[in-house]
Amino acid sequence: MKPLKKVEKPKAHPRSVRADAQRNFDALLEAAKAVFAESGVDAPVREIAARAGVGVATVYRHFPRRSDLVAAVFRREVDACSAAAPELAREHDPGDALARWLRRYTSFIATKRGLAAALHSGDPAFDALPGYFRERLEPALETLLDAAASAGQIRADVEPYELLRAVGNLSATNGEDGGLHSRRMVDLLVDGLRYGAPGAGSPKGKRRSR
Repeated sequence: MKPLKKVEKPKAHPRSVRADAQRNFDALLEAAKAVFAESGVDAPVREIAARAGVGVATVYRHFPRRSDLVAAVFRREVDACSAAAPELAREHDPGDALARWLRRYTSFIATKRGLAAALHSGDPAFDALPGYFRERLEPALETLLDAAASAGQIRADVEPYELLRAVGNLSATNGEDGGLHSRRMVDLLVDGLRYGAPGAGSPKGKRRSR
């Protein structure tokens, strides 16, 4: 009788491995964002791993230091906020797209507040993050401002960075109704942007940089 041939298990396709790794990575960042918001950035790694459905070793494989994880969460939220601008511009008129994006940015500020203590700790791992914030969010907002000003729906003398700072200041609130209060304040700010708008078709509708 001939010996049975050894049946080899099929090897995982590289694409499948990469897809699984990306899912784990995304789940980790989403879990870390939620845990940081609830428990602070010093929350146990095992809590983040459990929420993401992965082992603690997987967390450390992707993020050897806690600061690596904190910085990755921050960049991910900045990227998501930036990416929302062109999506909103495609789906809504310029003034509405701007208002919706500023509300979206308010939600980002809430996430950033949970990371604030770490981001201002003096750790060199976070040195590049303020520049990353401006590099990604200012152009996104500028595009929305230009479109709304050109349509005559907002005043034309507002700079992106000063508006980002204004929303950040208005969102600096705590308490149970902090989120609702922030959104109301941002809605009032948007009303202020509309005050004095020249109207559609006006030759003054183009935004003026200072």
